[in-house]
Amino acid sequence: QTKTGIALLYDEVSENAYDIRLKLTKEVLTIQKQDVVCVSGSDHSANHRTVTLRRQPVGGLGLSIKGGAEHKVPVVISKIFKDQAAEQTGMLFIGDAIIQVNGINVESATHEEVVHLLRNAGDEVTITVQYLREAPSFLKLPLGSPGPSSDHSSGTSSPLFDSGLHLNGNSTNTAPSSPSSPTANEPKYEKRWLDTLSVPLSMARLSRYKTGTDKLRSNAFEVLALDGVSTGILQFYTAQESADWLRAMSTNISDLTLQNMKMANKCCSPSDQVIHMGWVNERLEGADSSQLYKFKFLALKGSSFYIFSTPPVSTLDWVRAEKIYNLCEVLFKIHKLWLVDDCWLQANLYLGIHQDFDLEDQRPYCFSVMVGHGQSHYFNVELGSELAVWEKSFQRAIFLEVQRTGSKTYMCSWQGDTLCFTVDFALGFTCFDSKTKNVLWRFKFSQLKGSSDDGKTRVKLLFQNLDTKQIETKELEFQDLTAVLHCIHSFIAAKVASVDPVFIDSQSIARKYMYSN
Repeated sequence: QTKTGIALLYDEVSENAYDIRLKLTKEVLTIQKQDVVCVSGSDHSANHRTVTLRRQPVGGLGLSIKGGAEHKVPVVISKIFKDQAAEQTGMLFIGDAIIQVNGINVESATHEEVVHLLRNAGDEVTITVQYLREAPSFLKLPLGSPGPSSDHSSGTSSPLFDSGLHLNGNSTNTAPSSPSSPTANEPKYEKRWLDTLSVPLSMARLSRYKTGTDKLRSNAFEVLALDGVSTGILQFYTAQESADWLRAMSTNISDLTLQNMKMANKCCSPSDQVIHMGWVNERLEGADSSQLYKFKFLALKGSSFYIFSTPPVSTLDWVRAEKIYNLCEVLFKIHKLWLVDDCWLQANLYLGIHQDFDLEDQRPYCFSVMVGHGQSHYFNVELGSELAVWEKSFQRAIFLEVQRTGSKTYMCSWQGDTLCFTVDFALGFTCFDSKTKNVLWRFKFSQLKGSSDDGKTRVKLLFQNLDTKQIETKELEFQDLTAVLHCIHSFIAAKVASVDPVFIDSQSIARKYMYSN
């Protein structure tokens, strides 16, 4: 199914916007611009057309013009009047820029100079024109007019004045002149939408923000292809149109990502499948104000969480990730959602492990992935639906890895002794001497009643003795305490999910938000 529509292409340098047509298929976004093409009678280029107009006693040249050098735009034909000289040639169109009048170049002329030339050019006026494909939207030319006969008003909101040349100029001939009409041998021209840029959507990314900043573009976004080619800023007339196009493109990109995942998974073992992957923005720590965010490509595959600067397209690319973390040792956390009632919802998805973040940025749909040694990555996505998918995917990938791994053992120490601490999906917690392998203590997951740590290396685990019902405190010291705490959390969450999956689903902040909308 193909989606089409009219939008504006915004040029950030000139601050002008140009009329374009968008054509969206499952795999490609095509940008079209209007141009005049020769459809019969000649094979030469339609870039420049030279047309002779015979001024008529009633109606004059039968056209209006707009623009001029004082506005930093060419003089363009803004209206063509029905059954009058300009229309009868079949070779002039609204949006044509006037290049020459009777051999005099007017590309740098002001509006008044061109008006004066045309009015005083005599009964026969020869003009050379070129269709202006990127007519700034402030010219307010009627959009999509199929042919020269379209007589649309160019709108009173235009900052540029329409000068009508459908009245008589200084003509010496009072007798009716024969109308200007195309002969059989003359070339025939039509105004058409032509493809100017095609952006493949596979592994493409969307951005509603000004590059690297928290400044949200109003009713606008850009699409960037895998090779970095950009559509430029696509500007829409209403917020609804912008949201519809953003959703449509995001859906197509997601569908193609799913196809890529299926292809990749054919080459991977069952224990090394891609669960989810896609583009996000990562907030840069300690960055200057000009570049707060950078595009990153995340993947959940097998036992690992990958962070790439560019997507992996071959099997070899997977070892070239910027960062690779074990899924048992990461913690996914949603930070905030922009709700309908315009207030922030601070969402601590996983209770029990709290970490304060500096949430001074103004982007919605943010999540962090906390990793070992107290470090974390802070990400943002464009849509609430993407956030819900990442939440579900992290959960699924972590649970699968816990069940596959079965247990994880960490070296630790207490009071000078080197010990081993094991988290086991079936047995719970076990601590044993690293040399003698003697088990010092063992508790089920359900016996863990609380914990506290010094934020560095030491943790106190509070277990309830099943016989005495008393709380026993076990104190241990780890080299990477954060990784161990995340691992404990992953195993307990996976255990709960295996017993009561409905409870885990009920904790989903992002999906609650999605359904409420």
